[in-house]
Amino acid sequence: MNLTLCTIVKNEEATLSRTLDSVKGVVDEIVVVDTGSGDRTREIARESGARVYDFEWCDDFAAARNECLKHARGDWILVLDADEVLVPQIVPQIKQAIESDRLLLINLIRQEIGASQSPYSLVSRLFRNRPDIRFSRPYHAMVDDSVAEIVTREPNWKIASLPDVAIWHSGYQKDAIAAKSKFQKAQAAMERYIAYYPNDAYACSKLGALYVESGQIGRGINLLTKGLTAETIDDSIVYELNYHLGIAYRQQQQFAKAKEHYQAAINTNVFPPLKLGAYNNLGNLLKEEGDLKAAEKAYKAALKIDPNFAAGHYNLGLTLKAAGNLADAIAYYRQAIKIDPEHAEAHQNLAVALLKIGKMPESLAEFKRAIALHEQRRPFEAERLRRGLQEMGLM
Repeated sequence: MNLTLCTIVKNEEATLSRTLDSVKGVVDEIVVVDTGSGDRTREIARESGARVYDFEWCDDFAAARNECLKHARGDWILVLDADEVLVPQIVPQIKQAIESDRLLLINLIRQEIGASQSPYSLVSRLFRNRPDIRFSRPYHAMVDDSVAEIVTREPNWKIASLPDVAIWHSGYQKDAIAAKSKFQKAQAAMERYIAYYPNDAYACSKLGALYVESGQIGRGINLLTKGLTAETIDDSIVYELNYHLGIAYRQQQQFAKAKEHYQAAINTNVFPPLKLGAYNNLGNLLKEEGDLKAAEKAYKAALKIDPNFAAGHYNLGLTLKAAGNLADAIAYYRQAIKIDPEHAEAHQNLAVALLKIGKMPESLAEFKRAIALHEQRRPFEAERLRRGLQEMGLM
């Protein structure tokens, strides 16, 4: 089976090579649609063997993605953005899956590198090249609507999901978001869409979450709540609506409502790794309220789903430290650092715990590591920590 990579771009010279390099030897052709780059994006794409087409941007990601599909010749389509890379270990699974004569769409797990909330999402990015499979929605464009219509009409087709992480996505890092004005672009696109489809639960979820993320909490809550009243909602959208309502109510310090919605998200029938954000946020809230046993239970539930969830190990360490269990706290801090060696806060809290049990040399080494890491991202925190150690006579 031939596989085509389809990607849309604009001013992606900093990251596009990495994306295209990740599919070398995996795809049979690369189709790039450029929506108005003023840098070397087109040249980089062509140097990687891509066929490049121009498309006038119209504030509609679905239109741009569908333009890309028009030029694809492969039997299957893989969609990546320029801030994503294909995980090498997933390639054998992809090659095996597209040999199936019954699969129409294969969902892929995307790991959100640098995301402040949920670390995983499930995205419909691998599907058969058929003229009736098309993207819809102006932002967070997806093929799910057209695929659902086909499956209803032709029930012999199946939809599957690969079990391991397939895509690494770096677009949620704060500097990347700011550089591309992602919130403003997304909000404008979704507001135009929801004006025509005011009761669309998917649109309510995405735009409501954007409102919450950008500080428009009241507008976000109203839209997310409205989404939950829609007549037909996929379980994944029910999860997102409740999850973002939990975040919104937490910011308003309405803790009972926040816990209610986090629990509703956890109870939703969705792919378990998607629940990590809800478990983690619920644990944080319970820990802040002083319910350490319940917080510990939430973090351990997250770690049962994903033992490599560094934030879960770190937060469990904080919880056990607050409960006076320094030995286990240290173990969880160390595990968080093993998974994420650049976790500055884990190094710092490990240093504090080691200091409390009298392991001075180890503690000082961890403090120095924390300071070095803070210097890269939070220089004021590095200076505060350095001064504190100097006042204690440790530096």
